[in-house]
Amino acid sequence: MKNSTIVDDRIGLETSGGRTARGRAAHPHFFSGFLTTPRVAAAGLLAVADVAAARYYQPLLKASLDPVVTGNGDRLRFESFSACGGVYARLDVLEDGLDGGEPGHGTTNVDVNNPLRLALSRITRADPMHLRVGPDELAVTTLDGPLVEKKVALPDRWLRGFAETQLIAAGMDLRAELPAAEAMRLLRGRAPDGWLMPSGRALRPTGRPAPGAVFLGGPDRLAALARVMRHATALRVYGPPVTAGCPPRSSAWEAVLPGMRLTLMLSPRAARGFSGEGAVLDDMGSAEDAELVSVLLAWEPRIEVADLADRSGMPTDRVRAALIRLGTDGRVGYDAAEAAHFHRELPFRAGRVERHNPRLRDARTLVEAGAVTVDGDGATVRSGDRVYLVSRTERSLGCTCRWWTEHRGGRGPCKHVLAMRMATRGDDE
Repeated sequence: MKNSTIVDDRIGLETSGGRTARGRAAHPHFFSGFLTTPRVAAAGLLAVADVAAARYYQPLLKASLDPVVTGNGDRLRFESFSACGGVYARLDVLEDGLDGGEPGHGTTNVDVNNPLRLALSRITRADPMHLRVGPDELAVTTLDGPLVEKKVALPDRWLRGFAETQLIAAGMDLRAELPAAEAMRLLRGRAPDGWLMPSGRALRPTGRPAPGAVFLGGPDRLAALARVMRHATALRVYGPPVTAGCPPRSSAWEAVLPGMRLTLMLSPRAARGFSGEGAVLDDMGSAEDAELVSVLLAWEPRIEVADLADRSGMPTDRVRAALIRLGTDGRVGYDAAEAAHFHRELPFRAGRVERHNPRLRDARTLVEAGAVTVDGDGATVRSGDRVYLVSRTERSLGCTCRWWTEHRGGRGPCKHVLAMRMATRGDDE
């Protein structure tokens, strides 16, 4: 973000130093213009920054990391993760929220440390503010004088979090829409920790999972919504399908704002970060399919699977699997409000998340060591001095290892199941 200003009562933004539809550029401008509701946008940006600076689980230390900003042709997206990895935040500034500039295409990361936070919190209709964000630093100039903050590199954990959240969000549907007043009552009344069931235009506690229910684990993790709820018209709640007896699941909470949306996605429990969920390990497509689909993404604000299938000549299930693989490099996100993927490019090398995922890495080591013997729908996997049996369950592959016994597939497949899949398809990438 470069050369940001407030003129009258509007914020002007430009971005620089990132990736664009034409490749890397020294000074790509994703957006040069204004925001139609600057005070609301400032509150939304502060909420994204709140999440990036928070550690909701074992809050001993605080972090100050760079939210990612993406231009998608008709909107800007600001994204961050909490330091503990269990909360994902995204502010979508839509076309109606932009004035005087047309967003381009590209991704960079923008520093939101204490100087910018303080400047945003002081925004009024009369106070001017000048922002300048380059590849290595952020300069904020207000009536109090200039302030400079250095950028912080994005960690590997964020990349794994981006991979998991896009897949988890793709399995969610709208479960409830609360009026702003009811949403404020829910948040101010310290929403209960556990299952909630839609009841009219409200959410009521329920002691057990049932179809239509959503799980709210660690309600204090919704604190960032307080920044914007006085500007919101509604609060939408998304969750995956649940049945009786199912374990806690992730949920997403979306504040509907003038010209923008602020979404917080929560992992099932505060102690569980998205980077360890393992959902993407179940159905990643081949590298060849992913490469073909990546050529067709074109920075679209809405990626339609059916359209990609038609353009690539692949069936929709292979396109979805290819999108999952692209998501492991942070190149694809998912917007539950529009039920569609979107394109971004993070400053990571392709395949980085796979190299840093211990289960994938260990599975590949087992295959390369010849420790996997496939027999029909099952396999025998020797790991150290132990032998594990992989077999077909009702819905997927199961294993005799401790990981599968503890999680039953709820946090993705174990390394032995992954090793069998790699051995079966001759995976030598």
